[in-house]
Amino acid sequence: MTNKDWYNPLQTPHSGYHWDGKSANFFEGWYFRITLPHLQESFAFMYSIEDPLGQTGKSGGAAQILGKQDQYFCRTFPNLQRFWASPDYLALVHWGQHSPPMSPQLLDSALFEQRISQGYQVTATLHQGSLKNPYSGQSCRWCYRTQPLYGWGNTQQSQRSTAGWLSALPIFEPGWQILMAHGLATGWIEWNGDLIQFEKAPAYSEKNWGCSFPQQWFWLHCNAFNREKDLAVTAGGGRRKVLGLSEKVGMIGIHYQGKFYEFAPWNAQISWRIAPLGSMAITGPQSSF
Repeated sequence: MTNKDWYNPLQTPHSGYHWDGKSANFFEGWYFRITLPHLQESFAFMYSIEDPLGQTGKSGGAAQILGKQDQYFCRTFPNLQRFWASPDYLALVHWGQHSPPMSPQLLDSALFEQRISQGYQVTATLHQGSLKNPYSGQSCRWCYRTQPLYGWGNTQQSQRSTAGWLSALPIFEPGWQILMAHGLATGWIEWNGDLIQFEKAPAYSEKNWGCSFPQQWFWLHCNAFNREKDLAVTAGGGRRKVLGLSEKVGMIGIHYQGKFYEFAPWNAQISWRIAPLGSMAITGPQSSF
């Protein structure tokens, strides 16, 4: 694998793996989505690792996929020795079955295809995997490359932490970072034998990490608009812990024509209304734009 497969000029803070190598009560999760407007479908890939020390019954990893017509697919990876993630940039690998035996690492795309029958690898620009459920018969294979267009911030400036500069300290539970607010993905997905090819499909990615999930949260993102090809809207909020105390927090982020418009507690008055069945409204008035 060459540097172009992981290098991202729009890399955000917190793109690397956060585990300190000591904490047992720890999780990290990654979310990648592509939208296929011509099919009116989206695919979401969710990866996680929990208790990396391997000291509890919940230790291990998982890959979850939300596919066509909201079909759900899940495979677990209990062997932690087959997981690897970079602490410096977005790159992670988890294998189930592979031949011959080798340490988990980023592989050339063709080599991955030959040797990894169960597993995935992902960077900022390459996403590839092969999963099969021997009990249900479900299967999914995929390989696509992504051109990042927006990280989290203005395109010509250093990218920002989604939760502000204080998120560099381990005080928020959980941590949350938008990795790529908008990108264009080209490649293919084979979903239960159905081959889907796409070119320049809108793509998005984010992650979270820590020792606990928020008690309540909401989140939305869209980067596939009919009339605006250069627009990404992200909003989220909920109740999280800060130094052991609970607080409500929310934010709105808009990327458009190379610029980032941020509405957050430190520069706006954020309020929201969430209905149980999915209706939501969020506002963030400010006077700095």
